[in-house]
Amino acid sequence: MSESLQGFLVSGQVSLREAMAMIDRNNKGIVLVVDPEQRLQATITDGDVRRAILAGISLDSPVQILTERRSEAPITAPAGTLGAELLRRMQERSVRQLPLVDAAGRVVELVTLDELLPTERLPLEAVIMAGGAGTRLRPLTQDTPKPMLPIGGRPMLERLIEQLRGAGIHRVNISTHYKREVIENHFGDGTGFGVAVTYVKETEPLGTAGALSLMQAPTEPLLVVNGDLLTRVDFRAMMHFHREHKADLTVAVRQYDVHVPFGVVETNAESVTKLVEKPVLNFFVNAGIYLLEPHIHQFIPNGQRYDMTELIQRLLAQQRRVVSFPVLEYWLDVGQHADYARAQTAVEEAQTRPLNAGHKL
Repeated sequence: MSESLQGFLVSGQVSLREAMAMIDRNNKGIVLVVDPEQRLQATITDGDVRRAILAGISLDSPVQILTERRSEAPITAPAGTLGAELLRRMQERSVRQLPLVDAAGRVVELVTLDELLPTERLPLEAVIMAGGAGTRLRPLTQDTPKPMLPIGGRPMLERLIEQLRGAGIHRVNISTHYKREVIENHFGDGTGFGVAVTYVKETEPLGTAGALSLMQAPTEPLLVVNGDLLTRVDFRAMMHFHREHKADLTVAVRQYDVHVPFGVVETNAESVTKLVEKPVLNFFVNAGIYLLEPHIHQFIPNGQRYDMTELIQRLLAQQRRVVSFPVLEYWLDVGQHADYARAQTAVEEAQTRPLNAGHKL
């Protein structure tokens, strides 16, 4: 149970951006909106913020814009409620966090499902795509596959596997091709890293989805992650989001802003209808992290090059449910030398300002 509430309490006037930053720091997936007397008014979860982004709500909007739309009171429990009852309530209401309040409605404690079930295994297995040659990072990748490049003295891939293990994922498949022996010699069967590692060996590059056809049909959802990512994405939150939206496939997306350095003129034939000075256009881009239900395996052609973009288009054509999961945590695709330098700096800064265990870089 939480020792301090300092990192969880906000007023309704703080921005969604500030709330998400606090959620990222406290590593509990929630902030509690309170009045000046610390009486609970509402809860804001990371899922609430992600849904707001998908709805086009600006991160600079106050959290009050979300709380005003709700008619139901926040889910709570009286202070002093026993653990078994807390667990029952959380499972019954499908929540992962539960504020405890006193008779006056003031927040006195916060309980999370992870604390009540600390050994809970996330019911999925991971696939890390680590077969690329990393040509844009030559000569660093001359003898080393890109995911094995050291960041802060440790291979990128090792950091990712540690993050998966911390999220409760213990079965990890690594898709290999270029310099595969470097990866296999380092990780072996995964015992030394707290996971069970299986290798998916591509004799030729099969794309970001094709390698999945070399695996046996899964019985649990697959979390597919590009092996060249440095990120603090909350995999548990992504799984919860995936289930909540009853998705066949969930793709993590990152907001990308394009700053137009000119005044944009909108016209209707020869008539000017609007002038916008130096607008910022917002897009969602693919973040290289996916969650697939087991039955999606049948849509991947066997032994052929096939990318996730092709798989997603095929699912959409068949009216399968594909949802997007906005990534608001730290995320960096280490594809070029400038990215590699940024990754080194990010890890150095994280080491001087220790992060919560679940948010290590």
